[in-house]
Amino acid sequence: MWIEPLLALLSGYLLGSIPFGVLLTRATGGGDLRKTGSGNIGATNVLRSGNKGLAALTLLLDIGKGYAAVYLALQIFDGLGVLAGLGAFLGHLYPVWLRFNGGKGVATLLGIVAALIPTAGLIFAVTWLGSLALWRYSSVSGMLAAISVPIAAFVLGEYAMMPMFIGLALLVLWKHRSNIERLIAGEEPKVGASKKA
Repeated sequence: MWIEPLLALLSGYLLGSIPFGVLLTRATGGGDLRKTGSGNIGATNVLRSGNKGLAALTLLLDIGKGYAAVYLALQIFDGLGVLAGLGAFLGHLYPVWLRFNGGKGVATLLGIVAALIPTAGLIFAVTWLGSLALWRYSSVSGMLAAISVPIAAFVLGEYAMMPMFIGLALLVLWKHRSNIERLIAGEEPKVGASKKA
C-alpha cells in the first residue's frame, strides 16, 4: 500500500527538482545563474541577468513542472496528486542535483495549486500579479500569493488540503527570510531595478 504513494512523491520530486533556470541560463551562454544577482535559481533572478525572454520561459517551465507532477500522478496514481505536488515543491526547493540548494517555490506552487484546485490557482495568480504591479517587489508578491492558497482552500471548502497548503506557504516564507530582512531594512530591490540582491 505504501509503494504507490512513495512513487507519486518521488516522481513529483524528480520533476520538481529540474532546475530550469540554471539549465537554460547555462545553455544560452549565461554562465552559472547561482553566481548572478541573488544566486536564486528562479525566474526573478534570470530576469536580473537581463534576459526577459529566458526569464519568462523559466517562469512557465517552473509553473509547468508543478502542474505536470500533479496531473501525471492523477492519471497514474488514483488520488495521489497531492503527494506528487508536495514532492514537486520539495524538489524545487531542495533539488538533489544542486546539493539541495534550490529556489523559493512560488512559480512551482502556482502550478501545483492550479492542477489541484483551479479556482485557487486563479486566486494565486491574481494575488501574485496584482501585488507585483502594485508594489513591484517580487518577494512580497510571491509571499502574498503563497499565503492566499490556504485561505482560498478554506473559502472553497477544500479543507483536506489546507494543512499541506499552510505548510507550503510557511516554507515559501522561510525561503524568503533574507528578503524579509532586506524589506525591513529598506534594502529589497524592486523588479526592474538595477541593484543586485
